[in-house]
Amino acid sequence: MSKRILIVDDEPRYLRLLEANLRTEGYEVASAQDGVQAVDIFSSQPIDLILLDIMMPRMDGFSTCQRIREYSNVPIIMLTAKGEEQDRVRGLDLGADDYLVKPFSATELLARVRAVLRRSQIPAETGQARFFSHGDLKIDFARAEVWRNEQPISLSATEYRLLLQFAHNVGSILTSEDLLTGVWGPEYKMEKEILWVSIARLRQKLEEDPHAPRHIVTRSGLGYLMPPLETT
Repeated sequence: MSKRILIVDDEPRYLRLLEANLRTEGYEVASAQDGVQAVDIFSSQPIDLILLDIMMPRMDGFSTCQRIREYSNVPIIMLTAKGEEQDRVRGLDLGADDYLVKPFSATELLARVRAVLRRSQIPAETGQARFFSHGDLKIDFARAEVWRNEQPISLSATEYRLLLQFAHNVGSILTSEDLLTGVWGPEYKMEKEILWVSIARLRQKLEEDPHAPRHIVTRSGLGYLMPPLETT
């Protein structure tokens, strides 16, 4: 069954360009010209991924991303203006999975879409114990569920994949390149901005004190690790 992608952009030429390229690759496409319309469409039909522009009337991309993240972890790719680094960081911090900088090529668009959809598929865990514990953190690999202090935590597919990298490598330092290649793919190995924001978001959800983390620790100049702790 083909994936359905929602394009949200107030520029008709970008809507036409995106729709043509996505349909050529076999994707089903829905479109909206502002955030209000996008939320309505998303609420009324199944959507597998959203391409979301930032500058739009009525409800901009930031507000739209924030609204959707209140009840869904659907993959979101933000469409940002060239050179607007603060927009990329803000979008990622609000829960976007990736970004594309305008203008972009059809090849780059389709590569990013494939990568994000690939990450949205939760990996099946085989050949290991069902549960993993690290202090107050617990993972159920069979159900891809995470708890802290017995309370469920909502993670996006990308955040969950990132957490798995640490759970499978307790005590080992993972470099930025290790994490970017393992979670996002080899084409992302230099995209450290995405990793920094994703680590910060994961800490906000997992740590009692994100500024003094116990589950995901930084080793300056080396990378990150989940330090060995007594499991429960």
